[in-house]
Amino acid sequence: MTAPRAMVGRPHVIVLGNEKGGSGKSTTAVHLTVALLRMGYRVGCLDLDARQATLARYLDNRRQFMRDAGVELPMPVYQRIVRSNAADRSSMEADETQAFEAAKGELGTLDYLVIDTPGSDSFLSRLGHSHADTLVTPLNDSFLDLDLLARIEGEKNEILGPSIYSQMVWEQRQRRAARGRRPIDWIVMRNRLSHIDARSKRQIAALLTKMASRFHFRVVAGFGERVIFRDLFPRGLTLLDLGEALGMPLKFSHLAARQEIRALVRAIGLPDPEEAMAAPNQGRETGEALQAASSGQ
Repeated sequence: MTAPRAMVGRPHVIVLGNEKGGSGKSTTAVHLTVALLRMGYRVGCLDLDARQATLARYLDNRRQFMRDAGVELPMPVYQRIVRSNAADRSSMEADETQAFEAAKGELGTLDYLVIDTPGSDSFLSRLGHSHADTLVTPLNDSFLDLDLLARIEGEKNEILGPSIYSQMVWEQRQRRAARGRRPIDWIVMRNRLSHIDARSKRQIAALLTKMASRFHFRVVAGFGERVIFRDLFPRGLTLLDLGEALGMPLKFSHLAARQEIRALVRAIGLPDPEEAMAAPNQGRETGEALQAASSGQ
């Protein structure tokens, strides 16, 4: 399935959403961003999780690595939105809506906009979800994380109904429809997959298949549990950056992880990355020029 493109003149908005922390939203966001940049697309990032700001710090680390190492890597334009300190709810929501629309407007000439949302329910998170053309929900492969999507009867593993996050997504789908926008393509990404064909893994797969039909999402395979994803964060790098050019030869596990990223890009329905990812500087000039313009340099 190919992800629907946004309306002409607007970027295709990819939202990373999950109300549970530690699911891999920011790691997925930055890898999708770099993959799109290497394909030559103009990409913007918007971090709505101002308190933790993992995506923004990842990209700050990336810029610092380029300065320290004297290398050039593709960079997106990126902004973060700080939560309003207004005294009452209506003023807070008005402030955050204005900040969101202003940031989205500044990034409105790009091809793709990647939005990272907080790992909790908030007005900003809901606002971001309502603007998603594609919603990617990374989910650790566990029964604990499935509880985010549905209420499950323990003994029989029967789905009793939607849980808090699925309900929130449904509400934002209605909000988006009221604005006359096409439906959200919701993708649940099974993250930190075990390579062992365990009984619980098969049960989770069966439950997700049932949920997908009931709650209208697609299920794709995500990333395995690999230390390399965590190790790259302090340098702001992704697995798509590693290679002899950075003096970091690829190991077999790195190649396997890169295949997971390519598979994810295809499953989401984004352009085929195979050839584009082989060109390490593709999209760099456009990204850096846009970043400089955004920061007033």
